[in-house]
Amino acid sequence: MPKSRSKRVSRQTPPKPKPKQSPRWVGALFFGLMGLGVAVIIVYYLRGADPSYGLWVGLGLISAAFIVATQWH
Repeated sequence: MPKSRSKRVSRQTPPKPKPKQSPRWVGALFFGLMGLGVAVIIVYYLRGADPSYGLWVGLGLISAAFIVATQWH
């Protein structure tokens, strides 16, 4: 059965805006911090230095990388 003219929707919802693209440096910073954090942990364990210091610095860099990743679109 056809709908009456009064019940038809005459408006359309506006299209959703596309999310803004992140700058290239956000991705590079993420991968740089992640790689540097892993490298710090590996180097400190291979040198036989105080592992807790190297572990905390490396984990801090990896945590910073995950914080940067939240800004990546």
